[in-house]
Amino acid sequence: MRLRARAAVLTTAALLLTAQTPAHAAEVFTPLPPANPFAGPPGTATMHGDTGSSDATPLPGPGAGSIRSHRTALASACPTVLVGADGYPVALCTEIFGLAPTVHLLDPATGESVAELALAKGSLLGGVYAYLDQRDRLVAVDGNRDLLRVAHRRTASGGWELYVDSRLSLAGAVPAGDAVTGISPDWQGRVWFATGGGVVGTADDRTGEVRTLALPAGERVSNSISTAPVGTAVTTTHATYLLTAAADGTPQVSWRQAYDRGPGRKPGQLSWGSGSTPTFFGPATGTDYVTVVDNAAPTVNLLVYRAGSGEQVCSVPVLKAGGSGSENSPVAVGNAVFVASTYGYPYPKLPDDAGPSVPSSGAFRGGLSRVDVRADGSGCDLKWDNRTRSAAVPRLSTADGLLRTVLRNPVIPGTDSTSAVDPYAYAEIDPATGRTVRTAYLGAGFIFDTLQMVGSIAPGRVVLQGTTTGVLRITAG
Repeated sequence: MRLRARAAVLTTAALLLTAQTPAHAAEVFTPLPPANPFAGPPGTATMHGDTGSSDATPLPGPGAGSIRSHRTALASACPTVLVGADGYPVALCTEIFGLAPTVHLLDPATGESVAELALAKGSLLGGVYAYLDQRDRLVAVDGNRDLLRVAHRRTASGGWELYVDSRLSLAGAVPAGDAVTGISPDWQGRVWFATGGGVVGTADDRTGEVRTLALPAGERVSNSISTAPVGTAVTTTHATYLLTAAADGTPQVSWRQAYDRGPGRKPGQLSWGSGSTPTFFGPATGTDYVTVVDNAAPTVNLLVYRAGSGEQVCSVPVLKAGGSGSENSPVAVGNAVFVASTYGYPYPKLPDDAGPSVPSSGAFRGGLSRVDVRADGSGCDLKWDNRTRSAAVPRLSTADGLLRTVLRNPVIPGTDSTSAVDPYAYAEIDPATGRTVRTAYLGAGFIFDTLQMVGSIAPGRVVLQGTTTGVLRITAG
């Protein structure tokens, strides 16, 4: 039987609090990437916060005191939870049974689903990446290879409905059997997209024009893409690119930097290569640099390039204390970059083309590192490295200076084991030291698995965190 959001499966009041948020002077992180005029509010417009994929937000998280959590059950994994200028969260989820993508409009006060719309089924990653445009419409590509803008409105009866406001076929640009994995708007209003098979394109649904470029044979795109005024960053299974558009919109390569992709896919990753959506960041414009994590063995490296030229600033070994591998996009603002380990994470399903891992298995030991780019841009330094067992992409608030994530703790403390009954906890981390300063128990078992998905901080100090089966709404009080 399909679980509905209106069936309130779990509400917990005054959850276990292991520490209070410390009264320390928060570190100042600035600037965020510039706001894209064709995307929704910074911090909540994309899975990674903004079109630069900083995984940072100008919004503060839950304040001091007790923490409450409410679970909206949707019978779907919900990796993308976005919030428009009207304050209404929009979630793009993939159903547990059938794996069809479904859009949900959530009540901002309760987190309950008030409307839903099923989309045509595509690849596993085809139901993951999307963004909100400047009119609060969800922009995504469905399994029919149609670029959709999904809007929401009130019905005559006073309820809500989701509907397809515009549709542009990409079938002539995306080969049969291929699927779009990442999309993001540029500063001219075009939608950039990348497919699993290595096709990068631009689509202008105002004119119907679609232009493409095929990247070298054998290079796949397994994560999303990022856009900034300087261009579009795409990381394939072999290299990171910066692309710009010709006058007619055709993508062209500005620079390419290959990286060490290692001997194979590591345990806890979904493809053989970098697990990063490339991140724009920097102290001057917010997009001075581009950063990704490679797949070198045994220790991965954080790679930082100058966005304009592709010149490498540094290569720094990271995640040395825990499992050295990551499927997550780096979090970065100003001169600071944070990387979370996913090595050994037990994903319940892998993409069809994932291939065997090397080694064949590995324990989920956790890991979190901070790297700072030197003020003069001459290199980078590892500031701290620990074994935080993050089960989500961390989100940094520039308002309160805290990193937030979800921890997956072992049933037997002190071990690296994982099980179907592992407990999960909301966590706040001091980015200056890497120390966890507050946690709150969320629940245990598969229905609370956050599956290395990123949480969004919504207006009102609310954290919306996707899980394998729905969305958690986490607040103070």
